[in-house]
Amino acid sequence: MGGIFETVEVVFYFLVVLTPLVFVHEFGHYWFARRAGVRVEVFSVGFGRELFGYTDKSGTRWRFSLIPFGGYVKMFGQSDLEPDEGEEELSEDEKKVAFFAKSLGQKAAIVAAGPFANLLFALLIFTVLFATAGQPFTPAIVSEVVPGSAAEEAGLEPGDTFTEVAGRSIERFEEVQQLIRLHPGIPVPITIDRDGRALDLVATPTVTMQPDGLGDEARLGVLGVRGLERAYETHSIPTAAWQSVRETVRLVSVTVTAIGQMFGGERSAKELGGPIRIAQMSDSAADAGIITLFVFAAFLSINLGLINLLPIPLLDGGHLLFYAYEAVVRRPPGRLVQEFGLKIGLVFVLGLMLFATFNDIARLPMVQRIVSLVT
Repeated sequence: MGGIFETVEVVFYFLVVLTPLVFVHEFGHYWFARRAGVRVEVFSVGFGRELFGYTDKSGTRWRFSLIPFGGYVKMFGQSDLEPDEGEEELSEDEKKVAFFAKSLGQKAAIVAAGPFANLLFALLIFTVLFATAGQPFTPAIVSEVVPGSAAEEAGLEPGDTFTEVAGRSIERFEEVQQLIRLHPGIPVPITIDRDGRALDLVATPTVTMQPDGLGDEARLGVLGVRGLERAYETHSIPTAAWQSVRETVRLVSVTVTAIGQMFGGERSAKELGGPIRIAQMSDSAADAGIITLFVFAAFLSINLGLINLLPIPLLDGGHLLFYAYEAVVRRPPGRLVQEFGLKIGLVFVLGLMLFATFNDIARLPMVQRIVSLVT
């Protein structure tokens, strides 16, 4: 029975975290579409058969569907390709509310609104947290240097204050940790303040394999310094909003760097996670407390927005790529080019999902025990 309750709990927190993020993403598309005068036929959280829903006065069917791994907004006159002959024969009144008949700028805004809604949602979460519970804060001051560490070899000393790491300005110790972790075995330029003097150093973080809590290991960089002070700083709403922008920009930068390192071969693609891992991490975050759960939701919202902005046909970024091409050459890509691009995008996205799900399954303790018995 315990296993069943644990599974139900994991699924519950998975839906608690993911469902609002999907709703926010799709609502971004919906809101801009309605502002542009496009008729929205369906707003669905989830895919597949409808579980329940209702139709509003404007004719939009709001629905929750069976498979909770995403969602979609279906707009009148919307196609992944250019309008076909049937759409060209629409009446003038129908064209006024059709997606394909809108200007290039309006279509691009509608498509981009989903990912940017996720980024704005993360900003909102951080702003509320920083104005109420407070922002976790550790001064970027070296309290201790581990003997024999990369920090000692680079010349860092207790009392040094980090001002810049890897070309990025530093205000908190957590920012140093985040950036160093992304550079295992990779030389990192560091600027410190020592007794009022700016010093430029170069450190090569030690490579360490650290369990990720899900049965797998992540390759991380370790500098070998400690910051022992820890506090929560509550901000006014304007300051909380500014700090939320800094935190979101930092997380965007970290995520983009990690994705680039995966494509560059500096990080293992085994670190990719799918629905199972998201569910496990949601449950772990909930166990750590409501604040941690909200922070995880914000981080996941940022990742959802960035992934959808990738220039891959089928994703929002792929549509924006087509619109950018049309803006430059004054005509949309040929139908065959769009069809081929969408097929390639479909294969890529499905392949990525299968690979991530395979990673999730391989991390399960039961699967690892079976593998250890066989090997």
